[in-house]
Amino acid sequence: MDITALRTVQLVAHHQSFAAVARVLDVDPSSVSRTVAGIEGQLGLRLFQRSTRQLTLTEAGSVYLARIGPLLDDMDLARDAAAEVSTQPSGRVRLTASVAFGQEVIVPHLADLRAALPEIELELILNDQTIDLVAGQIDIAIRLAPAPKGDLISTRLRSTRYRVVASPDYLDQHGRPRKPEALTDHACLRMTLPDYRTEWRFRKNQTEKIVGVTGPILISNALALRAAARNGLGPALLANWMTETDLAQGTLVDLFPDHDVTATTFDTGAWLLYPSRTYLPTKVRAVIDFLRARLR
Repeated sequence: MDITALRTVQLVAHHQSFAAVARVLDVDPSSVSRTVAGIEGQLGLRLFQRSTRQLTLTEAGSVYLARIGPLLDDMDLARDAAAEVSTQPSGRVRLTASVAFGQEVIVPHLADLRAALPEIELELILNDQTIDLVAGQIDIAIRLAPAPKGDLISTRLRSTRYRVVASPDYLDQHGRPRKPEALTDHACLRMTLPDYRTEWRFRKNQTEKIVGVTGPILISNALALRAAARNGLGPALLANWMTETDLAQGTLVDLFPDHDVTATTFDTGAWLLYPSRTYLPTKVRAVIDFLRARLR
């Protein structure tokens, strides 16, 4: 029986939708439906109960998938163990990160990754939405957050510090705020995320304060937010990995260098995550080791 078809059946059971699986696999929904029907035909069993609104496992389908799941995992382990014989990690690795972090931090290292791991085919999926690693068949994710919770394996790549920055032109026109509370008199550039759009937190000498921020411009993408700050549209709260070059070149100014700043929590960072597995494929481990070495 076709292993790829069985994995498609697993995905359908997880998503309970032909259309959702089609988006994951980048195929036509009718192709997914035909695959499932083909497996059902070979088994002589109906695995899914179909209706206009819902797709659910039958009792037979639940029993069947519960038994084949470990077998498919064993097939992965057998393949990966055989690949260990090779001295060069090879195969496709799917890595996801936010658009800004991917462009600013990961892409500059792709040439070196290619040189170090020439047999690896890296699929870099840049998305500001949180992707389900298992359902999306993602090998590695990099998330910007406090310490992750859940059953994923995680390791901190780097701590993240935020800065409130503005362009020299903006400061020439509107004056430089001398203390965080003065931001209330400025039209700040804000992220559309709920925790970023109304309050920024400042800490100095273990004393914390919360400053309310307002402004007529809200932006959903960090790269666009930085561009707006460069263009003199107002102060913005940006991560250090997005502002290092601008601060060095003078295109942006750190308004409160003696303060720790955040919108949510001061203990945040870039975390590398991957699904918990008894055996980590060589190709995935090789990319993880590369990222750890470079991004730390």
